Amino acid sequence: MNKTSVARFAGIALAAGITAGLATTPVAAQSGAKEKCYGVAKAGKNDCAAGPGTSCAGTSTTDYQGDAWKLVAKDTCTKIKTPEGKGSLKPIKR
Repeated sequence: MNKTSVARFAGIALAAGITAGLATTPVAAQSGAKEKCYGVAKAGKNDCAAGPGTSCAGTSTTDYQGDAWKLVAKDTCTKIKTPEGKGSLKPIKR
């Protein structure tokens, strides 16, 4: 390997390491203070917890599903209004 190939390989390895690090860092830590807000996500747009039979993010089947949450800015969840009511810090039974 020549010096150019080694430098390219090192650059690619560094970029891959940074990408992997971001993928394993919680979203809340990447973008400031967040909280889980139930009942505010559109179908398929939840961040996680979409109930039995679902795997997680993007698996909610209805708009504003009460057991699916989305990360929102801290202290804003209960102020979010939807056609089904306000957001909740705990799962909502609908």
